[in-house]
Amino acid sequence: MFTTLLAVIAALVLGHLAPSLVAGARDWRWFERWLAWVQARSGGEDSRHGLWLAVLPCVLLVALLQWMLSGRLFGLPALCFGIAILVVCWGPRDLDRDVEAVIDADDPMAATAAAAHLQRAGGSLAEEVPSLVDAVAINALRRWFAPLFWFLLLGPLGAVLYRLLAQVTQGATREVLAGAARDGGDIALKLLEWPVAQLMTLAMALAGNFDTVLSAWRRAGGNRASLSSGFLAEAARASVGAELVEEAERVSLEGLLPPDERFPELRDAMSLIWRMLLLWLMVLALLIITGWVG
Repeated sequence: MFTTLLAVIAALVLGHLAPSLVAGARDWRWFERWLAWVQARSGGEDSRHGLWLAVLPCVLLVALLQWMLSGRLFGLPALCFGIAILVVCWGPRDLDRDVEAVIDADDPMAATAAAAHLQRAGGSLAEEVPSLVDAVAINALRRWFAPLFWFLLLGPLGAVLYRLLAQVTQGATREVLAGAARDGGDIALKLLEWPVAQLMTLAMALAGNFDTVLSAWRRAGGNRASLSSGFLAEAARASVGAELVEEAERVSLEGLLPPDERFPELRDAMSLIWRMLLLWLMVLALLIITGWVG
């Protein structure tokens, strides 16, 4: 758990201090070429198992390194390896930088281009989503919280497994996959994302308006047995809408002029995501402290 906390901090800091270096490390085109090679030799467009034949060797290699480094030199090699893996699997682009690009755009055309980039950035989304709030919530799931969750649960191999599946099934490479392989990848990705989306919604409720988020979660079917994570975007829209209404009422009562912003919902959505991440890290830190005390 201590490794996870350090790795998240390193991923955030390096993403801001050395964006070009991190962007090079997060270039997954090598895996797309490897996938194409494996699929061509396992049946081409009719290959049902090409995706897993490409993913599993990479995951097993990481698992082997994870096992070999475990317990050596007081855990320092395993710590460095874990930090490196999560830094690479975080992203592939920094969500907060993409959001800032939309908010800070100088003209409407630049804002539109930045918004489109946020909605379809780096294999995070298969297609454009209805709103910027949806884009922030879904990108937060796929860029930050899902790699973090599976890293915490399985170590580096969990983060690599999730990132490879997300990159392939939600990126441009999706179109070159055989239909059966694509369907299998979609199901696997939904299985990996569903528990993360549920925990994100809980954190959203605790960090925002609990009743509003709970109502939206139920309305979107989050309490039903389904692999769909659509309740996350619904809860995010409801929470951001409630916060904007509360802010407008506060400004009106204080007799102030409302702030002149092009994307107030985007600012609030990103603020909510930061609070959710902080809440996750606080829980993680408490678990670490409890383990040390115990």
